[in-house]
Amino acid sequence: MKKIILLTLALIPAAVLAQSKFLIKAQVGQDNAPAKAYLIYKQGENVIKDSVTVRNGLFEFQGALNDPLVAQLVLDHQGVGLARLDRSADFLVFYLDKGTLTLTAKDSVKKAAISGSKLNDENKMYKAFLAGPEQEVAQLNRIYIAAPADKKRDQKFIDSLQSKANTLIAKRRELQKDFIQQHPDSYVSLLSLIEIGGDAINVQEMEPLYNNLSADIRNSEAGKSFAKSLEAASATAIGAVAPLFTLNDVNDKPVSLAGFKGKYVLLDFWASWCMPCRNENPNVVKAYNLYKSKNFTVLGVSLDRPGKKNDWIAAIKADKLEWTQVSDLKFWNGEAAELYGIRAIPQNFLIDPSGKIIAKNLHGDELIQKLASLLN
Repeated sequence: MKKIILLTLALIPAAVLAQSKFLIKAQVGQDNAPAKAYLIYKQGENVIKDSVTVRNGLFEFQGALNDPLVAQLVLDHQGVGLARLDRSADFLVFYLDKGTLTLTAKDSVKKAAISGSKLNDENKMYKAFLAGPEQEVAQLNRIYIAAPADKKRDQKFIDSLQSKANTLIAKRRELQKDFIQQHPDSYVSLLSLIEIGGDAINVQEMEPLYNNLSADIRNSEAGKSFAKSLEAASATAIGAVAPLFTLNDVNDKPVSLAGFKGKYVLLDFWASWCMPCRNENPNVVKAYNLYKSKNFTVLGVSLDRPGKKNDWIAAIKADKLEWTQVSDLKFWNGEAAELYGIRAIPQNFLIDPSGKIIAKNLHGDELIQKLASLLN
């Protein structure tokens, strides 16, 4: 049952105004060498993996960080090496923040108590707030895992579990909104808001929750970043005039979105490295071939990385994308991506001949059905 999700607090980095130092002091059991502890976290595009030897159960990590962020602490009791540990390893996911964090446990880091961190205290309260639906979804996953192979192939069984999971996911979302409203001065409320806002923000739903946050939380770097995302989502809402931009095509000739006025245009954000995008491309090709003679076209915007023009062009050829393709090869920082608030791909926007956005994120048969209603 692949679609049932184990619900956890999304691992979303937060931000502060200046670089801060952190110190982690841990006492877990009485292990000695070859036991090792590993601290793993991501800063920007870099994954940091630090390690120390454990002596009498004691170990420390220190460093500097620009933003509070999610980290994973792994305790390798036997010293077999990080690469040989699996999902059963002894690990703890927590928030790495400025100042000194103290972790203590009798024998397992996954059971460690954390002190000295307001952010982790708030996160503990948050997880308790959501415990009901999360535990119920975990039980659904256990039911599926324990089911015999023939039962796992039974679509009615799968659909029943998925329906229950969807109800619980919706319940969790409502609890998240309640937590945000009840704790406007909690940094975790902002992180929760970013999580439920997702990749395609519903402005009408998210803006009141954001405005309810305290000024200090809204004025944090993460708060300001989310405000920009809200602005971008508002500018690209259904009914809004599509923001204009000009980018170079594969031959380095400038192409403007304004030049497509008078046609129905699917503005399609994708990249050669994005497998979900590549899997969706046949559906876009089918729609294009069906309706290209009926005042419809596609404008592809690639989020390929700098220096990867050849990969971009090769993917266009391999996937038989005959329509105009543009890119500034700036990955997530591209002009059009920032203008449209793109934080995940594939994403698309259907623009009518007057230049207004009339639909968003039409995938699979949805795109053909929408075009059929407009052009047949």
